[in-house]
Amino acid sequence: MNYKSLVGLPVSPIHVNLNKPVGAFEWWRHTISHGGINNLPLPEAVASGARRLKPRLLRTFIQEYFNIYPEHGVYDWSKLDPYMESLHSTGADVVASICFKPPLLFPVIDSAIWRPNNLTEWQRLISELVKRYSIDKKIVSYWEIGNETDFGETGGCPYLITDPQDYYDYYVFTQEAILEAWPEAKVGGPAAGDFNHPLLEGFIQLCMANRTRLDFVSWHIYSDHPKDHALRVRQAKEWLAPFGEVRPEMLITEWNKSFESLPLEEMELSPRKAAFTAAALLAYMEEGGDWTFYYHVWDQLFYPSQFKSFYKDLPIMIEHWNEAPHRFGLFGVSGEIRAPYFVYLMMSRMGDLRVETVAEQRDLRAVTVRRPGVITIMLVNYNPNEAADCIAVTHLQGLSEGAKRLEVFRLDESRTWDEKSLELLPVESRLIDTIDGYAFKLNLWCPGDSVCWAVLTDL
Repeated sequence: MNYKSLVGLPVSPIHVNLNKPVGAFEWWRHTISHGGINNLPLPEAVASGARRLKPRLLRTFIQEYFNIYPEHGVYDWSKLDPYMESLHSTGADVVASICFKPPLLFPVIDSAIWRPNNLTEWQRLISELVKRYSIDKKIVSYWEIGNETDFGETGGCPYLITDPQDYYDYYVFTQEAILEAWPEAKVGGPAAGDFNHPLLEGFIQLCMANRTRLDFVSWHIYSDHPKDHALRVRQAKEWLAPFGEVRPEMLITEWNKSFESLPLEEMELSPRKAAFTAAALLAYMEEGGDWTFYYHVWDQLFYPSQFKSFYKDLPIMIEHWNEAPHRFGLFGVSGEIRAPYFVYLMMSRMGDLRVETVAEQRDLRAVTVRRPGVITIMLVNYNPNEAADCIAVTHLQGLSEGAKRLEVFRLDESRTWDEKSLELLPVESRLIDTIDGYAFKLNLWCPGDSVCWAVLTDL
């Protein structure tokens, strides 16, 4: 960006009133998801990087490749233990999605078969699983029953249950075993791949009609439009309204941008992914979703040998994860850092109190958060089609008197971060001083598809 092109950019006013709180900034409700592709534990470098994001919950899959039930009455935790412990080492409690199909109970590889051949044995297995990871190891606090059963194998798991009544029956006999083993568990589902499929609303209606325990409902979404993410929260609230004050929580246990038709590594080097992530998170916050789980922590390699015992259409997984990988991770397959990581890192440091912030330009989203001695203004310049560069002229009312350090951080094409420390590097750092009653003005360059933070720290 040269001098002349900067001078000619459009100006977008931002108005911040530091003396007008507008609510809590519950950044911790927006966390991470992982897995479903192989049984490898998180590498320590990835786990420690995720730990810096301070996640309270982390969602994962318990797939058949962990082989936890090799013989009747025999439970083998040798693969699942290190995997679950690596997730828990991030500091998060785990939301575990039950997706496995032991061949002893499902001898035919057919995603449409959802009822085990021995229900008592299935429930005993579920009880042992819950005892292991909710009581003995205290890792799992939420149990999600199934994953994208409206999609079946195309959704990455071996269950195809499209009828709401069938899923409800599967949910009930699995839930019974969970709650018998640990009544304090939070149980829910169906982790719908398509929010608008009859499965989700139908399941909710059946739980209400039968007064069935339902602690949370869950779904997934992949869309480039932040408004799509918010609209689903709004619709779910309407479906859940009859529950009243004790309505189930809403968990978006997988979300990200749309799948690329021709994914390329170079696309992940673009700041657009980070701008989308930040814009979607702000949309979720405005709409009031209970928990969102960015999918996922670490990009995965698919090993066909791990799926052969329970999966019929292996080329689905080869295409999605080996041939044309989606590169959704905060870390790449080799542990390289991705730009969206810093969206979560910076948001975790902003504080807990939002103050009034008004952006006049539609594509420029803004939020200001304060904590003792620190004010952070976050600006997101994103449009699903094409975002234009602009200068954000930010007017701050109510800034306290005295010296402060101003640091500006930006996620853009320059990739200004340190790979080793996993820290964003400031693009501007200077001292300022101001007086009471003065409306301080701050000029910030906001390239299209970028995220910017201006941090004012009292000295």
